[in-house]
Amino acid sequence: MQHDADLLRDTGVTGVSVRLTTPRGTVTARSGVGEIESGRQLPLNGYLRLGSITKTYVATVMLQLVDEKRLSLDQTVEQVLPGVVSGAGNDGRAITVRDLLQHTSGLYDYTADVFPDPGARTYYTYRWHAYRPAQLVAMAMRHEPDFPPGTDWAYSNTNYVIAGMIIEKVTGRTWEQQVHERILRPLGLRRTETPGTSPHLPQPHASNYQQFTENGPLIDTTVPYRPFDSGADGSMTGTADEVNDFFAALAGGRLLTPAALAAMRTAVPVPQGRGHPAGTQDGPGLFFTPLSCGGGYLGHGGSGFGYVVRAATTTDGRRTVTVSAHSRPGDPRTAARQEDALRDLVDNALCRGA
Repeated sequence: MQHDADLLRDTGVTGVSVRLTTPRGTVTARSGVGEIESGRQLPLNGYLRLGSITKTYVATVMLQLVDEKRLSLDQTVEQVLPGVVSGAGNDGRAITVRDLLQHTSGLYDYTADVFPDPGARTYYTYRWHAYRPAQLVAMAMRHEPDFPPGTDWAYSNTNYVIAGMIIEKVTGRTWEQQVHERILRPLGLRRTETPGTSPHLPQPHASNYQQFTENGPLIDTTVPYRPFDSGADGSMTGTADEVNDFFAALAGGRLLTPAALAAMRTAVPVPQGRGHPAGTQDGPGLFFTPLSCGGGYLGHGGSGFGYVVRAATTTDGRRTVTVSAHSRPGDPRTAARQEDALRDLVDNALCRGA
């Protein structure tokens, strides 16, 4: 695993951390530095921005509500949130809760609107701005849908902003409160947080660096870009050990009934060319990815300016790995090499000893 972490670092990542949890114990690997300027070491189990891994926690709450008969995956968005999804051809009467959670809704991804001019200047100018969930959804509703609901697949953060709104409508409490009450507290995950728009990570943590243009400088983006990933679509923070504990508990059946877990694992194929390996499928909040040694793993990734985090577990929850890479390149070819190295690292970590 150390060898694979070094290979990922050698593609240009400033710092890489890996944590593998198995019945035989925990294995960690670190490569690179935690901060370019000082050269300080990466923390052993530092705090991370989880990005879109947040979606798996939110989907777990949604499936618990399905378990409790307070929600149905076949309900339409219009039935739960009347009038919220409408305009420009968007129709909440045709989009189900399942469509939201597995990205088959066709809804426009609002993130393109809140970062309209990619570059460091936009990051510095708008990184402190924050939107309410209803504002983000209204922004997305100004755009026509990408496709009719249920006919295709396209990843859209708008789906999970709406999911967070549904949790609050159904329970009377925010999605953050529900995640704490239903997942974090029962599992004893005290270092996993829902900080909302708060820009600061607890110590210790590595610095994140984004190269906004090819051959441009690495910009310290440890302060997040708050216009996106500040809500149910990607705002959570935590540590690799607690991410592993969550995914192991989820896959091991400790958070959902067998029926609800089966529904979460009922997935649709992710079309080729959408940034995922061949054979990847997407269920409500949980991706299934084939393993080179046979079978596959369950998991989710998260990313933002300057970081990529990937969490993955075998389908029985017995081997779980979280990988964090603390810089992102401006060159698409370098980004592709880094993604390949990261996928190989996850595949090897879960296949060895399987």
